[in-house]
Amino acid sequence: MNDIAITPVSYVILTSKPGQYRTEAAGKLTPAEAWDYVYCGRHLATFVIATLYGEARIRVVDESGDAAVNDMPVRFLEKFPDRDAAFKALQILVGTRNSDAQLLQRVGARAA
Repeated sequence: MNDIAITPVSYVILTSKPGQYRTEAAGKLTPAEAWDYVYCGRHLATFVIATLYGEARIRVVDESGDAAVNDMPVRFLEKFPDRDAAFKALQILVGTRNSDAQLLQRVGARAA
């Protein structure tokens, strides 16, 4: 039996916008934590910080009525060396210095 621990390669951020599209992890990509982006009381997006263990893809599902599905490799996503770096990038992305913008962690949820 092999007792070698699987070490994360990097971290990525997946984005979903309610009613527009959602992203799903596939392959060696594991959702670690989910955050809802709320601006002026409106839920605008959900971000998932996912751990990448090797080659993986994401599925983008159109929720606007077309029901289109696209698979794409994660090589097109920005990679971060650790969870903290991914979270800092997320904070910059949503502009949490603005008092109307909030990132609310989804407790007990791993994916959007």
